Amino acid sequence: MLWRVEEHETLTEREWDPAVASAAIAAIVADAEEAERDGGWPGHPLDDLDETRVLSSVYLGGAGMIWALSKLGSSIDCGAAVACALERYRVAPDPEEALHPPSLFTGETGMLAVANRLGSTAADLSRLRELIRANREWLTWELLYGSPGTILAARACGLSEEWRESAELLYKRWDESSNMWTGEFAGDVQNYLGPAHGFAGNVHALRGFVDEDILRERAATLLSRTAGREDGLVNWPPRDRPLSQQAAKMRVQWCHGAPGIVTTLGDLMPLDLAIGGGELTWRAGPLSKGPGLCHGTAGNGYAFLRLHDLTGDPVWLERARRFAMHAIAQVERERAAHGRGRYTLLTGDIGTALYLGACVDADPDFPILDTF
Repeated sequence: MLWRVEEHETLTEREWDPAVASAAIAAIVADAEEAERDGGWPGHPLDDLDETRVLSSVYLGGAGMIWALSKLGSSIDCGAAVACALERYRVAPDPEEALHPPSLFTGETGMLAVANRLGSTAADLSRLRELIRANREWLTWELLYGSPGTILAARACGLSEEWRESAELLYKRWDESSNMWTGEFAGDVQNYLGPAHGFAGNVHALRGFVDEDILRERAATLLSRTAGREDGLVNWPPRDRPLSQQAAKMRVQWCHGAPGIVTTLGDLMPLDLAIGGGELTWRAGPLSKGPGLCHGTAGNGYAFLRLHDLTGDPVWLERARRFAMHAIAQVERERAAHGRGRYTLLTGDIGTALYLGACVDADPDFPILDTF
């Protein structure tokens, strides 16, 4: 089977209502504003953090929250808030910092990129250049920890030289025989396919540097070879390995599986593959892991928004909006269970709010990757 049934739940019967979506966005923003303290938010048990843990990075920390709040029209001083987050980080870095160089999602690079994009007094392009250069050849070639993420930061902040140098090195490491990147992740061979840890995120980072026709040809070759197909449905395993070795690990998430690959590379693959991935995402249903972006219902819903943009077929927008209503219910359910919100960009409520806004506007662009 191309997905794990136990990781999904039955779609709510609530029909799309833009007023309900807008009210949910407003409630999430207001709650986040109330919980903010010096550019930080309490950790959440669903992220294996107790409330005394206040992280600062983009993925689970204050910088991601602040960036999202700025996109949603928050009344807090986002520039001052990210300056506070950076100050706290420099005194007590997030624990991931000991494992790899400062990256886009889990380190100072992403925080400085947010500061730059917000026009904060904490913006420091000299330091940002230094960090991007230090991460150019990190052994993990992926969006979260490696140079593909810092390539996006360089491009967003107008650091043309650093962007081109890093992109050139990434392109050179794209093996022509396998059409994959091979590096090291946590001591293991890196051969992931999705946007967070592998192929899709790497290809996306090369947009604008490598000719689009080359990206399309090479992406289509790899994605066609690795796709699992069943009755018109399509999914991709986490790694570039035979499907028979991965049946127990098949995922339908943004980080691993069809939703993230379609969202990130839908325009660079054969349309039948993209539609098959979208159909599988719809058939599997909302994720039971929660409403968030990385491995939740909102992240999966972006695949439908991408397919609506590619095909113009209104059924995809309708499906995206049905997932949005389910994500609202999941936010409400988590809040009731824990007595408070979940304050992170990639796993929490604020990422869901961004998705709700995207459904209102029929906007397929995924946070940070497409909208930095």
